[in-house]
Amino acid sequence: MTVGDASLLIAGGIAAGIVNTMAGAGSLLTVPLLVLAGLPGTLANGSNRVGIFIHNVVAAWSFRAEGVSGFRQALPLLIPVALGSSAGALVISQVTDKTFERLFGLVMIVLLLPILWQPRRLAAGAPAEHRSPRVTFAIFLLIGLYGGLFQAGVGLALLLALSFAGNDLVRANSVKVVINAALTGAALPVFVWQGQVVWQPALLLALGLGLGGGIGARLTVRGGERIIRPVLALAVVALAGRMLGLY
Repeated sequence: MTVGDASLLIAGGIAAGIVNTMAGAGSLLTVPLLVLAGLPGTLANGSNRVGIFIHNVVAAWSFRAEGVSGFRQALPLLIPVALGSSAGALVISQVTDKTFERLFGLVMIVLLLPILWQPRRLAAGAPAEHRSPRVTFAIFLLIGLYGGLFQAGVGLALLLALSFAGNDLVRANSVKVVINAALTGAALPVFVWQGQVVWQPALLLALGLGLGGGIGARLTVRGGERIIRPVLALAVVALAGRMLGLY
């Protein structure tokens, strides 16, 4: 790798880490950066998980240090997301680069409407919904499955699900990063086992994502919803643009 590639991965990782902590969809930046560094789609997808895992661990501890811990609330949700993520990773690790890219594009189109609808739902404030344990298990199992398959946008899905449970955006983000750490941690061994992690670019990206995760957590807690909402809106617009094939 060139010095330019390494610098781009670290700088891009910092930016994506901040956005990922405050909203989601950071993988829309990091996966293309890995492809730009010379990795094919499946290897970029696998290598990206290293940085996403480190990012979420750092962000979770940073939220805790800022006095907003999501560990307790996330705990009962970790089993379904981990099960779903492992299954999704096993499936996606078996496909070719071309198939992965087609599937990713199809999923982006399918998810367009709920993602566009999400900011209005969050901005309006979400009254708490009382779900049965089975419904909650199924919801987070499906989110985990999607995260294991594609990763990009899973933070937004988690944020939406947590907002429906009555969390404000600061609390929802603190819980989201804990769940996402478990989700990614469950999927990562599958990609390592399949030989779909290229460690040098993965670790350079992870350095940037970890730094961005710490910065993003501090900005989220100290800026509150006033600073989260613009970032969330930008993340959704970016994801929608990708879904529509605009870039």
